[in-house]
Order: sequence, then structure tokens, then C-alpha cells
Amino acid sequence: KRPAALDPREAAVMAALLRNPVAKPADVAARACRLMQPADCPSLQVLAEAAAGTGNLGALGQGLAPHLAAKLLTEPGMKVQTTIDPALQTMTASALQHQLQGLGSTRARDGAVVVLDNKTGEVLAYVGGVGLGSTAASVDGASAPRQAGSTLKPHLFAQLIERKWLTAASILEDSPVQLDTASGLYVPRNYDNTFMGPVSVRRALANSLNVPAVRALLLDGVQDFRDRLADLGYDGLEADGSYYGFSLALGSAEVTLLEQANAFRTLANLGRWSPLRIRADDPAGEARQVIDPGAAWIVGDMLSDASARASTFGTDSALRLPFWAAAKTGTSKAMRDNWCIGYSDRYTVAVWVGNLEGDPMRAVSGTSGAAPVWRDVMIALHQGQPGQQPPRPDGVVASKVSFATGREPPRSEWFLAGTAQGMMAQAPEFARRPRITNPVSGAVYARDPDIPGDRQSIGVSISGDPGDLSLALDGRPLARSGNGYQIPMLPGSHLLALSDASGRKLDQVRFTVR
Repeated sequence: KRPAALDPREAAVMAALLRNPVAKPADVAARACRLMQPADCPSLQVLAEAAAGTGNLGALGQGLAPHLAAKLLTEPGMKVQTTIDPALQTMTASALQHQLQGLGSTRARDGAVVVLDNKTGEVLAYVGGVGLGSTAASVDGASAPRQAGSTLKPHLFAQLIERKWLTAASILEDSPVQLDTASGLYVPRNYDNTFMGPVSVRRALANSLNVPAVRALLLDGVQDFRDRLADLGYDGLEADGSYYGFSLALGSAEVTLLEQANAFRTLANLGRWSPLRIRADDPAGEARQVIDPGAAWIVGDMLSDASARASTFGTDSALRLPFWAAAKTGTSKAMRDNWCIGYSDRYTVAVWVGNLEGDPMRAVSGTSGAAPVWRDVMIALHQGQPGQQPPRPDGVVASKVSFATGREPPRSEWFLAGTAQGMMAQAPEFARRPRITNPVSGAVYARDPDIPGDRQSIGVSISGDPGDLSLALDGRPLARSGNGYQIPMLPGSHLLALSDASGRKLDQVRFTVR
């Protein structure tokens, strides 16, 4: 467990162990007893014996919801009636266990699932983990902060649609971008390291494209987006926007599965947020409108669009159910976290798969890790009553739209009233012209002292239509080799220029080799 997750009795036993980690349990319990109230002493003996016998203090038993019990039962003999549905809890834990067994502990050891009733906010299932090959079985995966990955993108686009700065048909450029930050250049990339060019917001969100999301954040403002996430109940975002920077669009912040579930429940409830109920006697908390109802509905429509996401996920992924459902996957940096959160009109299901000790997974993505569990739980929840799309709110209208790029066929699209456009124009020429995407302007490249200098080079990459172009390094023509353009790694500062057939300079970058 993390130190913050220890209850006072466990903390006392740990403090007592510091003096002599190999002391007899009775001696450890006696020392811990002096730090606590007399009534706590009998339980300290049990905890000391567990610590000495297994080395896994606080290991959880095989109860119905052991992690939730540890969260709620803070005193000996305490009884709490929860909102958990026993049959659903058992089924959900079984679905997670089955998936982790299929993946194998060498790929992913841990997972967690939360199921919510959209109308009441009741937590119907709370699986913090299922043991199996876990090396951190006592850690509550449903409440542990983890990096969000792409799962925050729907909230970003909802805010921009609400402000009428973007629509589902607006064109964003999916092409290389370099942003200057206080800590250096920020160069976002897509998951597959490719770019689609001009894409609509619908396709950008459905395919979880990173660069369009960062461009959208430039419109929205990092601080405004951070504040929106806080309004949605992401309580761990304690710093201001400048701390997170542009990477907040791609989920660099840490969030919990419980927070994720309620934020997506807010989308299902057309932007209306309310606190969760986990104890049966919890009062219904005050609800507040966080997102414009129409913007929330349009984002849900995009997240349910199997055709729009086909480029990345195919047409028959685990996200496609036999009824209406909206879903978003996410994978964090270095493959440490898999997410799949989605909803119907009645339920929200949030799934996390990863390793609680923080080591990366192997060959696991959002659709192969968390999504199959989400699919199984959603189908079980909707047996006999298929999920439906939440009712369309007033102020959302359909309009035919065409795209000058020709990359997307004409379609009927949903708009907030007053924002519809019949023709979406192509990006201006200056945004489409070829650019040098590698080397990166302002970058510093280090030579490897163990490799001969004449065998080290920097590959050149160019975006856009290459056409009849030429490159010059420090004013001298750069010849193309069998491996494309390669820059020898000569120490010093260098200027690489890109020109068209007429000699007009299109782009240039400065970089340093040390």
C-alpha cells in the first residue's frame, strides 16, 4: 500500500517495525499498542502477525468487495450498507479476472472496474482488483491515481463545442506541430506515428488523434480546460494549468477510475454532474450543470460513431455493441495504463487495466486490454433492455455538410443551433505546404561516443506534398541517399532549409549537434 492508504492501526504497526523489522509479532504489537488507544490493541496483534508471516501487510481477503470494504470500514466492528449490487459485483469481478487471465501476468497484472447508475449516481459495482498474479493486490485500483491518457479528450471538445468555437464538422490539421514551452520543445505525436492531414473534429475524436487535440487545446486554453476538469470532479488536479501544459490534452494528469466514471456519467446525463452515492444512506447530492446539454449530446454521438473511428479501431472492435453506447479508450505514456470508459442512457462502466507497481505493459492497448471487459459488463447490464442514446436536447439541429478537402464524404451532422455550415473549407495553403518535421527546430542532438562518427546521422522527414523539393544544409545542397535524406552528425550549430523547384524557401530549422 501507499502510505496514504494505510489506516491508523496499520501505520502504527509499520512504525513499530522500523525499530526492528525482524522482531517477534508480540513485541511489534506491544510497541504499536503504545501509539494507539487500548481498544485497538487486540487488532494490532493480528496485523503484526500478518506482517511477520507474509510480508504483505493489509492483504485483502476474498470478500465480495474487499477494496471497498477497506475504504469504508474504518473502525473495528463497523457495519455499512452500500449501493453495491451483489450479483453485478460478482459478474464484473469475473469478467475482469477472465480478461487478466487471458492477457497473462507478463503483459498486465492488475485491473479495476466501476459501474454507475446514471440516474441516481449509485455505485453498483466497485472492483478494485482481483488478485491473480498481482504484486500489489491490496492496492485499490479504482481509487489509485493513474495517468489519464486520451480519456480526457471528450471533455476538451465538449468545452469547445459549447463555446461555439468548434463544431463536430470543423476541420483540424493532423500534421506535425512543435510548441515552445518553458521546459523546451513539445512535439506531440499520434499513437501510430502517422498523420491524417485535415480531419473533422468527429474523426479526430473518434480516432483519438493527438495532434488535433493539442491544436484544440491551443484554442481552449490550458487553464480553462484544467478548470473544466476540476468542475467534472477530477479532484487530483490541484495545480494550475501551467503545471500540466499542452500535454493535458493527451491526459498527462493523474486521475482515478472513480473520477473517470462520474465525469463520463456527466456526459450521459447531458452535462449535469452530481456526486456519487456509495452508502445506501448517502443523500442525493446537489446537481449542477457543468457542460451545455447540446455539447454533451454531440460528444456522445461522436463517441458512439463506429464509422468515424474505423480508421483507427476498425469496424468491429470491442467498442461496438449490439445497441447504442458511447465509449472512449486511452493508453498512457510508456503503456502503463489502459482505460475504457463508456455509457448508455442508463449505465456508465469504467475499466482500467495495467500494473499497479507502475511498470509498463507488453503488447496491450485500450481495445485489447480494458475494452473487452467494458464490452462484457455493458452487454450483461443491458440484457433484455438494450441501451439507447440519451434524448436529444433542444438546440441541437441536423444539417448537411460537405468537405472541400474531399477526404470525408458529405454527411448529415449535428450542430448547436446557429453554428451549422454547409461547406467546410480546406485548410489554407500555408498550413498545407511542406514542412521539415525532423530535425526539430531548436533541438540538440548528442553524438554517441561508442559509435564511429561517420556512421551516425540524422534522418530528415518532410510533411505535406513533397513535390519537386530540395534541401540545403548550411547553404550547401544536401544529396538524397538510398535511405532518404541523411544529415551527418558534425558538431556545431546547423541550418537546414527546404525550397521548392523555383528556389522559394518553404521552411527552415536550426539545430545543434554535440
